[in-house]
Amino acid sequence: MIEQGVFLGLNADFGRDQDLDSQWMPLVSMANIACGGHAGSVDSIRAAVRLAQEYGVCIGAAPSYPDRLHLGQRSLSMNPSQLVFSITAQLWAMKAVCIEVGVAVTYVKLHGALYRDAAKTPVLADQIAQLIFEIDPDLSVMAPLGSDLLHAAAARGLTTISEGSLGHCDAGHEASGVGLDTSQAPDWTESQQQALALAGQVQSLSVLGDNYLALAQTLAIRQVLLNSGVRLCAESGQKGD
Repeated sequence: MIEQGVFLGLNADFGRDQDLDSQWMPLVSMANIACGGHAGSVDSIRAAVRLAQEYGVCIGAAPSYPDRLHLGQRSLSMNPSQLVFSITAQLWAMKAVCIEVGVAVTYVKLHGALYRDAAKTPVLADQIAQLIFEIDPDLSVMAPLGSDLLHAAAARGLTTISEGSLGHCDAGHEASGVGLDTSQAPDWTESQQQALALAGQVQSLSVLGDNYLALAQTLAIRQVLLNSGVRLCAESGQKGD
């Protein structure tokens, strides 16, 4: 049973498809924006930032391994200085656009393989947490609950946002979602139950997907959370020591 008035972020990835972004942005409270590693350009960052500004959505940077071919989903063996250079460039690309638009980037959520690697590799987690602190100690860090990155960020005094993921909604479905038979709409009960269970444990939920069916999943999850008394917030977190 969820306590009434629980605050929770609902986040998703942006910056690859502007048409999809425009439909997804009104449904979430936090936007993880690709900033040049796995995807993204100055123009796409600017478009996503302005869209987030329009809907009052919290803006986050989503740096990744520099791997556009695999959309950042493949782990790369990189010299530490090369990885630092790449992440630094991505974060400053995001910050520069936000300064131009007149908004703030408030958190960092690593993308893809880098997100997974930093969650379970203490040395990498420490390196990234230190880098984020040096670039901007006011940035929050979003990472899986109990992960190495969350612990490393907290140890440096950074605000942390614990996250739970609801899974990638694309298996076996048309990427475009065009022509979906609404008389046989998917049953989102399992996803909704998972969201309700996680709502009392983490500070943000991630809805993953890059297709129109994932939008329907997000809408169903958002509705059940609101109906259960959860208040979707633009930012939540816990200040480190």
